[in-house]
Amino acid sequence: MAKVVGIDHLAIRVSDFEASRRFYDRLLSFLGFVREWEFDRTVGWNNGVTMFWITEADGEGRGRPHHTGDIGYHHYAFELGAREEVDELGAFLEQEGVTVVDPPAAYPSYGEGYYAVFFLDPDGLKLEGMYFLEKVKRGGRPPRGL
Repeated sequence: MAKVVGIDHLAIRVSDFEASRRFYDRLLSFLGFVREWEFDRTVGWNNGVTMFWITEADGEGRGRPHHTGDIGYHHYAFELGAREEVDELGAFLEQEGVTVVDPPAAYPSYGEGYYAVFFLDPDGLKLEGMYFLEKVKRGGRPPRGL
């Protein structure tokens, strides 16, 4: 039987390729990704585990902005290695003038030690930086440095 061993990549379409490339270059560099691929109107960043791609939407797609609540993409969560890193990301987002939906905070209803910041990309796609202590305790991912 086939078994998924991880998420290899996420690819999203964007309305303004240059604005999104600048946004994701800054964000993903801050999060430890490097731009690995670039061709035509497509860019891919890699952190050694997961790739994140953007590509330009077609003409018809650019005419229909993303609407939260539509079928499809809801949000993408970047798992961070410590609660302090969520705070660092929150400060970075504020410094960059990124739209922060919910600043760094605890979400106990999500589980023990769930701590996250929620923000939007240039197209209004929701992103999250999170740390989840309960997942670490269950052996899901060790804290950094161990």
